Amino acid sequence: MIRKILLSLTVLCATINCFAQDNNGEFHGNFELNLQSYNEDATIGAQAVDEKILNNSYLNIMYTKGNFSTGVRYESYLNALQDFDRDYKGNGIPYRFATYTLDGLEVTVGNYYEQFGEGLVFRSYEEKGLGLDNSMDGIRIKYAPISGIYLKSFIGKSRTYFTYSEGVIRGLDGELNIKEAFAPKLTTQIILGGSIVSRYQKDNNPKFNLPQNVATYAARINIIKGKLNYYGEYAYKINDPEGSLSFEGNNYAPGNTLMSNLSYSKKGGLGISVEAHRIDHFEFRSERQQAKEYIINYIPTLSTQHAYTLVALYPFATQTEGEFGYQFDVFYKIKKGQLFGGKYGTKVNINFSRINSLNGGNSVLNDSSSHTPMFISIKDETVFFSDFNIEINKKINRKLKFVALLAFQSYNKDVVEGKTIGEYGNVNSKIGVLDMTYKIKKRHTLRIELQELLSKKQDPNAKDAEGDWSMALVEYTIPHWFFTIQDMYNWGNHDITKQLHYMNINFGFTKGANRFEIGYGKKRAGIFCVGGVCKEVPSSNGFTLNILSSF
Repeated sequence: MIRKILLSLTVLCATINCFAQDNNGEFHGNFELNLQSYNEDATIGAQAVDEKILNNSYLNIMYTKGNFSTGVRYESYLNALQDFDRDYKGNGIPYRFATYTLDGLEVTVGNYYEQFGEGLVFRSYEEKGLGLDNSMDGIRIKYAPISGIYLKSFIGKSRTYFTYSEGVIRGLDGELNIKEAFAPKLTTQIILGGSIVSRYQKDNNPKFNLPQNVATYAARINIIKGKLNYYGEYAYKINDPEGSLSFEGNNYAPGNTLMSNLSYSKKGGLGISVEAHRIDHFEFRSERQQAKEYIINYIPTLSTQHAYTLVALYPFATQTEGEFGYQFDVFYKIKKGQLFGGKYGTKVNINFSRINSLNGGNSVLNDSSSHTPMFISIKDETVFFSDFNIEINKKINRKLKFVALLAFQSYNKDVVEGKTIGEYGNVNSKIGVLDMTYKIKKRHTLRIELQELLSKKQDPNAKDAEGDWSMALVEYTIPHWFFTIQDMYNWGNHDITKQLHYMNINFGFTKGANRFEIGYGKKRAGIFCVGGVCKEVPSSNGFTLNILSSF
């Protein structure tokens, strides 16, 4: 590892020295430190750790000069925070790259992130909150021979912690913008695209004849006409058995995904979006293992990514083995002077989403011999998740504004959290949020957030979930400083010993490009999701220190 670090630094320094003969080049970068102490707390199930203090740190350094750029990222896990995988351990430079662009050709060697279309067949990205980084290591080429034609190709291996997957990934993507390429006077834009991504991994399994080369294909279309925008993409994956190393009882069927979105927007007034997708056995990995770190495709969930704590208490994870989902989203701005518009106008957002199983129930089929999913499922008994919410954003006067939100959710805890089918069933919740911001004087702001969640189980014979919650937050911001106190109270838990408060206190300081934050409190165990990708987070009790700096 030390040799790799020294080699990376030597290459970077040599590269910089070659291009540093004048002052046209620029350095950019940032540093991030996330440190937390851990105290044992039996009341919330927080376990002690041997180290007592865990740490994640990152340093990015990037140099650009003209059409050339290069950079490295140093990462330190001593040891990794408790909600990260234990395989994140030690120090190193897992990310380093060099890129140049010349006459429409862009070449990258080393590490890179990439996405084809919406990511159905390939998406390499980083999401620190999930502990996910599947950056590629290899070669990527982009080429635009003429305006309106865009080509991408790559070959490499995806990152897993400080190593790389066994599978070699190859990809090719092409996109044609008809208006840009051939008919600039057209009033309608039509953009066509197609992708192919394949994985090679040697078959070392003595019992099963596993495919060494597995391919996925995708085709997409985007039509833009005035205020209307339509996007559709279809993807197909050939026979790709997934799961444990035994591969017994796993799905050997091919997979496919279809997604479609139609939106209408009118500047300053109205926005409407209707989208749907169907997923059947469509998860693509860089290696034959059951681990999120090896997933190299991405299917976004059809549900609102809520920012408020209790509305996001039961987040939905995309069920790649089989789901049919749809979502309607309407945004409308009531103009000032109209009824309910007042002096400043009122913003209203109405959203409804629902995701159902394709298998006629809430179980997931893994045996290819019985893999006969429905094409569309909208029955109540097959619901994985549903969310109906209304949000109102209103400015009362120059000092006071508020956001009010009301949501009704149904959450299949068994499926989303991997419980035994019938153990908990669906949890139905009603959530209310009131977020008020008051400007005391210039750059002095007080914000108060109140939330309430009332829930009940659908099946009286199933286990109880966590029950009802309340949350209150007070935040005070002055120049360079901010102070926050928050309390989540599980007052409605049917187990009286778990009717607990989760108190958190934070304060921070900002100066220029530097930000410091210190906190202390308790965190609830649960599921944390970003865009339909989720991880389980353990409970914790301790201090936190976060430092962000950029240059």
